[in-house]
Amino acid sequence: MHYPRFLQSIPVQINSSQRSQPLSQPRTLGRMPFFLAIDAGGTKTEFLLADDTRELARARCGTIKRMRTDARTAAANLDQALATLTRATGVSMQAIARTCIGTAGESVPLVTDFLRAELGARIAGPLLLLGDCEIALDAAFPGRPGVLVLAGTGSNVAGRSAHGQLTFAGGWGPALADQGSGHRIGLAALRAAFLARDEGRSTTLFEAVFDFWKLNSGPASPLDHLVAFANTIPAPDFSLLVPLVHGCARQGDGTAAQVLRQEGEDLAHLVRLVVRRVQAASATLPEPPPDPPPIAFAGSIMENVAPVREALIASVRSEFPDIQTMPGVVDPVLGALYRARNFTADPGPHPAPLLP
Repeated sequence: MHYPRFLQSIPVQINSSQRSQPLSQPRTLGRMPFFLAIDAGGTKTEFLLADDTRELARARCGTIKRMRTDARTAAANLDQALATLTRATGVSMQAIARTCIGTAGESVPLVTDFLRAELGARIAGPLLLLGDCEIALDAAFPGRPGVLVLAGTGSNVAGRSAHGQLTFAGGWGPALADQGSGHRIGLAALRAAFLARDEGRSTTLFEAVFDFWKLNSGPASPLDHLVAFANTIPAPDFSLLVPLVHGCARQGDGTAAQVLRQEGEDLAHLVRLVVRRVQAASATLPEPPPDPPPIAFAGSIMENVAPVREALIASVRSEFPDIQTMPGVVDPVLGALYRARNFTADPGPHPAPLLP
């Protein structure tokens, strides 16, 4: 699949406030265990190196998810980030006691086979591979009941009951689900713009897209250029249009505003499904929780596109008026760190996941 070059070349960044002084030789596991947490997103990858009690360093690189880039670029991004962590802390990747990575597509062999092989070749210790929504759930509610709504390039909803059972809705990829995601917003906005044109309604979305994709030059009209470009195979990255859609909505464009509202409501439908399942499972306890599970949020859409989040919350509260929502967004890599620190080789019986 082809994606814009910037998706494949995000420079590694490190949180300098969390650096420890590098040593002349990499540290080994003799003194303390080290844990590596990774949040592998579709655009960027976040790394967190820690010991039992402290964060030692963070790094960021381009995606290492094979559904979003080629194997060579993903491996180079991984090497760059791991080298940055070792330079910043003096901790060798062979000193890692355990790694937890969360990623979308955790059931797709193209994704999981690559991650297991490449991480296993570079990092010592066992690997725990989870979904990105699951680590975000643990970042918000470590080991506790709650619901997590993740919406970035893609989307997913996860919930955990008071029994510890997990349930999910959505997360089936851009062709099958991803309600409220960047991909869906960008594509829905283009479809809504063309429908507006057919119905004789004006929208500022066209000019914004023409300028963004530089479709105003050449012998063909910008509209013809857009039709050809949007229908190319592989398709362009429609999620890049989210800032344009959001900007048009803020400036009063009704078509753009309706797209954001509808995507929020579509994602809210999945949230309500998960809340119902969590409530039903928790109702079997001797003293079931009196209130619905709280909701937390993660991902760039939930963080930056307020109309989607607001429409989602309003829709959920139409059924659950007393439900509590956490402010801001959680940092999913902290959930991966929680799981890396607390995972045991023999965790004992694990509650079965809840089914729809």
